[in-house]
Amino acid sequence: MFADLYETLEISPNANSETVERVFRYLAMRYHPDNQQTGDEARFSELVEAHNTLKDPVKRAQYDVAYKEHAGLRRELTEEASNKKGLGRDSEIQSKLLSLLYTKRRHEVRNPGIGDVELELLSDCPREHLEFHIWYLKAKGWIVRMDGMIAITAEGVDRVNSERLDPTIRLLDHTSH
Repeated sequence: MFADLYETLEISPNANSETVERVFRYLAMRYHPDNQQTGDEARFSELVEAHNTLKDPVKRAQYDVAYKEHAGLRRELTEEASNKKGLGRDSEIQSKLLSLLYTKRRHEVRNPGIGDVELELLSDCPREHLEFHIWYLKAKGWIVRMDGMIAITAEGVDRVNSERLDPTIRLLDHTSH
């Protein structure tokens, strides 16, 4: 897990070395384990570790590279979470998966499963994205993995029926691949 050393020292990433030292000394006195009122050994250790990295110009430059990467990932997560189209697309993919599995179960009750590769092709969803949806649908109890295949459960059928999902997607008529 990425540790935000600037947050630990309660300073800006643009803080100069004098600010790093001044803030560290203030917080170190406050959280030093010998301080009867506000001492906190764990917090003090975090402060010392952050200070040791940020006071050294080479270590700080290396840390700043990782910090900027992490900030970029946070920004991407924030943007994706704000994108209502992405969240709506997730619901569509989950509905499509349930509809595919519903139709397969209805046509072949004794052989209701669809393999990962086929499900990837039929849903037009890459495997790395499909993993999330499969996890979610399994966690809800709407699908199961049987003999290496994925199949809809009775709860999944109820879900399709209650949401009036379109269970008419034809497995054999899929021509986009």
